[in-house]
Amino acid sequence: MIRLIAVKKEDKDLLFNINQKYLYEMTLYYPDKMDEMGNLRYGYFEEYFVDENRKAFFIYNDALLVGFAMVHPYSVIGGNPDYTLAEFCIFPSYRRKGFAVNAVNILFDTFKGKWEIKYNDKNLGAKKLWTMITSPYNPRVCYLNEEEVVLEFTIE
Repeated sequence: MIRLIAVKKEDKDLLFNINQKYLYEMTLYYPDKMDEMGNLRYGYFEEYFVDENRKAFFIYNDALLVGFAMVHPYSVIGGNPDYTLAEFCIFPSYRRKGFAVNAVNILFDTFKGKWEIKYNDKNLGAKKLWTMITSPYNPRVCYLNEEEVVLEFTIE
């Protein structure tokens, strides 16, 4: 059974490590470079441990860690969302098992309101997932640039 567990300050290193793996995967779509320690920069990472408006969750299937999600209320398109899905990852070996849909449904059931979800249009898996999950909410589709898409919708 899928569960979302809030990331605590003492879990910071674990979140950092799994976020790095996600960021490496995202270099397929973004030209980010590693630093001298072999890490990719995530500019707002520390904010998740000091800004009470930012929330991070580990995604578990029973006792098995299968991914994470990071949420905040700051718009990427100049809007006024209640929630923006900043990062969402189900680890590759656990994809296509329904975990993403279940985890997102838990997020949506927990956090009602106006949402924004951004993805890279070249990331076909993300495009398929977010189009399918948000279709019941009739999202407004916005383009940040040629590659980045933002879906804006409300969950009541």
